Amino acid sequence: MNDIQLLTIALAAVPTMLAVLVGILINNSRLTDLRVHVDHLLDELRDSWRAELHRVEEVLDARLKHIEDRF
Repeated sequence: MNDIQLLTIALAAVPTMLAVLVGILINNSRLTDLRVHVDHLLDELRDSWRAELHRVEEVLDARLKHIEDRF
């Protein structure tokens, strides 16, 4: 193979490699966005569960106090 053929093969492979690298970077940024979104949703869910647990604790404390006062 002469130099022109090698250069042609090399130049044909470069755009493919660049396209793959760009695709990897785009997917990585999308995964990062997804991770941030899921983290936000989990934080909201955790806050909701804590508020609900606090409400249930207050109800149970009130019921227990009512039972203790009766005896």
